[in-house]
Amino acid sequence: MDPVVGLEIGTSKVVALVGDMQDDHTIAVLGKGESSSAGVRKSEIINMEVAVPCIRRALAEAERMSDVAVHEVVVALSGGHIRGNVYPGVTPVRGEGKTVTEDDVEDVMELARTVPLGDDRDMLHTINQLYTVDDNDGVVNPVGMVGHKLALTVLGFHGSHTHIGTLERAVEKSQVDVKDIVFGGLASALGVLSPEQKRNGVVVIDLGAGTTDYIAYGDGVICCGGSLGVGGDHVTNDIVHAFGLPQSRAEQVKREHGMAQFSVLDAAPEIYLQPEVGYQGGTIKSRALHTVIHARMEETLLKVKRRLAGDDVLARAGSGVVLTGGGAYMRGIEELGRQIFGVACRVGRLGGDARMGGSCAITGPEYAVSYGLVEYTLRMQLQEGGKDSSFLSNVVRHLLGR
Repeated sequence: MDPVVGLEIGTSKVVALVGDMQDDHTIAVLGKGESSSAGVRKSEIINMEVAVPCIRRALAEAERMSDVAVHEVVVALSGGHIRGNVYPGVTPVRGEGKTVTEDDVEDVMELARTVPLGDDRDMLHTINQLYTVDDNDGVVNPVGMVGHKLALTVLGFHGSHTHIGTLERAVEKSQVDVKDIVFGGLASALGVLSPEQKRNGVVVIDLGAGTTDYIAYGDGVICCGGSLGVGGDHVTNDIVHAFGLPQSRAEQVKREHGMAQFSVLDAAPEIYLQPEVGYQGGTIKSRALHTVIHARMEETLLKVKRRLAGDDVLARAGSGVVLTGGGAYMRGIEELGRQIFGVACRVGRLGGDARMGGSCAITGPEYAVSYGLVEYTLRMQLQEGGKDSSFLSNVVRHLLGR
């Protein structure tokens, strides 16, 4: 089985991971390439000329570290343009004695997935939820059941045709082919969740620099998901405006001194900032900094909570909330998450047996998306007997739903 490459083009950085499957079916990360991102805003490419060199640098570094020539990649897609909607399908049962057959299942799946989208939208994934046979709902596998009507709902993720096409073009200009495009929130969940967490119900929130993606499992299937055009860069901008700091210094202050829950205070009441070009230096109060950060992080998580409310997700989230992305490093974020969502909240770690060169572990939540791309693609190829089958057409059947 050939190595695969997961590529995440984020607002703050580009990450490329090269992964391979070992004889014991664990995943080894052979190489990692990273580059600061430019020409990207809220995970959407807005300047091709400056974005493409960043992608090339990350890919080149991944090639050097892994000693693997990269020709194609599986790319993550995020951004506020992504939508997740539930679509129904209903068909009469045609099997002998009104017994549901595989043909009936195929018919209802086809009907549910035939979604009329405008020319400006492209479907990314259609994910099976649960079946209903007459008035018997919540059915996992209806084959062999007796009834007159078979229904199925699917969760469809779709995005802007313009943004998807621009992403594909940027990758192709980086001299590699696009194997598949996957919703970043979905990849993040695949990178950190265990089968038990999925069965128990769980919410994964990926806190990126420009976007916040989320995916929720309930009753063993993905029940909702989406993306918000707000992330860690908004926190940095709030610090810039609140304290008159340069952008780079505000980012540094956020990383070194920031807390999402300002009830937990540093020992030092003030933070001293040395002067630099264009900034004369000074001090800022720790509590004032934490108040600014807390306000933005609380607002972001509350927006996610409102998105989840309509699906009654949190009541079914037995495994709580799992945080990924660079924003998961923010001190106090787990406490804030528990306060807002009312369930257990923890920072995610990569699943499986991730290794770089067989020695250096990659476990940080910032790699959840890129590792999830690698994890899924390799597992899918294993189940397909190593055949190079389409990622998108097999998402539902193999990993994402029952």
